[in-house]
This record gives sequence, structure tokens and C-alpha cells, in this order.
Amino acid sequence: MTSTQQARFSYVRMKYLFFSWLVVFVGSWIIYVQYSTYTELCRGKDCKKIICDKYKTGVIDGPACNSLCVTETLYFGKCLSTKPNNQMYLGIWGNLPGVVKCQMEQALHLDFGTELEPRKEIVLFDKPTRGTTVQKFKEMVYSLFKAKLGDQGNLSELVNLILTVADGDKDGQVSLGEAKSAWALLQLNEFLLMVILQDKEHTPKLMGFCGDLYVMESVEYTSLYGISLPWVIELFIPSGFRRSMDQLFTPSWPRKAKIAIGLLEFVEDVFHGPYGNFLMCDISAKNLGYNDKYDLKMVDMRKIVPETNLKEIIKDRHCESDLDCVYGTDCRTSCDQSTMKCTSEVIQPNLAKACLLLKDYLLRGAPSEIREELEKQLYSCIALKVTANQMEMEHSLILNNLKTLLWKKISYTNDS
Repeated sequence: MTSTQQARFSYVRMKYLFFSWLVVFVGSWIIYVQYSTYTELCRGKDCKKIICDKYKTGVIDGPACNSLCVTETLYFGKCLSTKPNNQMYLGIWGNLPGVVKCQMEQALHLDFGTELEPRKEIVLFDKPTRGTTVQKFKEMVYSLFKAKLGDQGNLSELVNLILTVADGDKDGQVSLGEAKSAWALLQLNEFLLMVILQDKEHTPKLMGFCGDLYVMESVEYTSLYGISLPWVIELFIPSGFRRSMDQLFTPSWPRKAKIAIGLLEFVEDVFHGPYGNFLMCDISAKNLGYNDKYDLKMVDMRKIVPETNLKEIIKDRHCESDLDCVYGTDCRTSCDQSTMKCTSEVIQPNLAKACLLLKDYLLRGAPSEIREELEKQLYSCIALKVTANQMEMEHSLILNNLKTLLWKKISYTNDS
């Protein structure tokens, strides 16, 4: 072998070793980041320990407690959490699939360069206290609802409904442990909405609870469209290409139309429902799913809030521009430049936000004979404003026109 060949061989070998080392390094980094992210996001063991310690000492009670903490027939499966303080898992309760949700305290974030503030201990399940009568508890719940939902004339009916749900063992009485669990759960908008809309088709059913952990009906398909990829890969995919990928992985158009009708019906359910208006503050594909019959089912309702409650949250918030007056991702008010405070009136109604989400979803693959009319109606819907004159009449008219157009096209297909 000549010296030139030896040099070339050494170069190729060094190049091979370098790239091999690079692959190992990058692979190890990805595994480490995935593991670190998983351990931060997925804290199911911590959640279960907190709940079961409280149950075993008699602080809380509920229909899911014994299965979770004693017989262990309710267990956590795949982690679905996206935030450390909102734990979410696919679960199995006996032979029934479900989704387990558990609230955790806010994760502590380190801010280097400043002194570490000691973590404040959160008192869990501190209300109601021992000695509280059922009547007093009903008054507590009524006051909470009045603050959250406004002065509705039928709040007493909702209080009685809550007491029925709180009586987990159905013995006709609400124990102190059951009352503590119910009180903790009533702070959560999703739980309250599941109770209020328990008879509605598009709301997942509440299966049980223990403390502020609750189990709800699982949904077969957990996004309107798209394909699930590891988040590391997501980082390197351009947003435009990702949207194109999403559109490829969708059901057939008649099935999409049926799912869309379900979303419009859910918007009707929360718009001036039996206990006031609820605002959808995060309308995104990942929060909407559907079953094997292509009926829409809500996957995550934590950012659907009572209008009265939202006004209290956002009013008088300091702002420099309208960008500071946003709750969730979709509930926007305006910034009053004279006072530098956020106003309380949300700009867009739920229906306009739903139509914006459905626009590309429905127009892609839409039958040619209705495409023009469908597009026209969707854009009219997107243009809806809360402050418009006769908004409620326009809201009902546009919603009904859209549903009628879609139903007319799919009513004689197998997908209807």
C-alpha cells in the first residue's frame, strides 16, 4: 500500500469515526432529553401517592378511591401530560378504558442569578372543615357558583345536582371526605362542565373521582387530524409542511362533515346553556376528538370557562397592547389605552373561533357543488363579532345554515 493510499485510508477511517461519534452523541442527547422531559411531565406516581395518602387517612373519599388505592384495579397507562401540574394518562378501570386526570402543584422553575424563593406549601382538601353541615356545604357551593357563573336563577338546581354527584357510594348522604373531594373538583372548569353537560352527546362522561383526581370517558381518536410524532422530530418540521401532513391524515370528507357538525352542536351546548355562557379559550385540533362512529367528543375542556368567571380574571389586568389581554390562546379582549387596563368583553364568539378551525378542515376535499357556498358561510362565520348588533340572531342563523348545508350533503350517505 502506497503512502497516498495509507493517507486516504486514514482519512476515511477518521471520517467514519467522527460521524459514528456524532451519531452516538446526538442519539444519547435525544434519549437524555426525552427521559428528562418524561420525568418532569409524567408524575403519576407522585399524584397517586398524594391522593392515596389522603384517602387512607380519611381526608377524602370518592367512587374511584378504593380501586385506585386498595384493590389497584384503576391504574395509569400511557402518559398524555403536556404540563407538569396537569397530569393526564390513559387508564384502565377494571375492564373499562378511561382518561385519568390529576392536578399537581405548579412545578418549581429555577431562575439562576436570583435567590431561590422557598416553595409555598399548598393546603390540599382544606374545605369544608369538620363539623360543616350539609346545609352549610350547599351554601358554600351556591356562593362558588354565583361567583363563577353569575347570578343565575336556577343555581339551586345545580347545587342539588352536585350533591348527587358527590355522593359517590350512593348511600343518600355526602360524607366529609366526599364533600372535600367535590369542593376540590369544583374549582376545575372541566369537572364543572362535565356535570352541567352530563347528558350532552359531545361531552365525555365522568366515570369517577377521588380527591381532585377524576376519570373520564376515553376517546378513540384524540385529534381532529394529523399524525402523532415525537416532539424532537416536530422541532425540525417546518410549520407549513406540518399543516400539509395534517391534512393528508384525515377521514373522508363526509366523515369530516359529521365531526364538524358535532363541533357546531357543542358550541350550541355551551352558548347560553342552562347555567350561562361558557367561552372556549383554546379551540385547537388536539382538544377535539371523535369516536369510531365519527361523533365529535371533547378531549380537553380545561380552557372552557364561564363567561362571568373570565371577566373577573381578565378585567383590570394591566396591559400595553391587545396582546396582553389574552386568556388561553383564543379568548381575547382589548386594551383600553386610556387606563392601560384590559376590558372584559371578549372580541370573538365561540362560533367564529370554531369556524376558523374548521375552514381548512372542511374545504379540503369538499364536493364541488357545495364548495363555494360552504366557503362563503365559513367566512361569514369567522367574521362574527361579539359586539355586533343582533349578534345572537346572526350566531343562530349562521350556525343553523352551516349545519343544514353539511347535513343535506351527507344525510343519504353511510357516514350520517
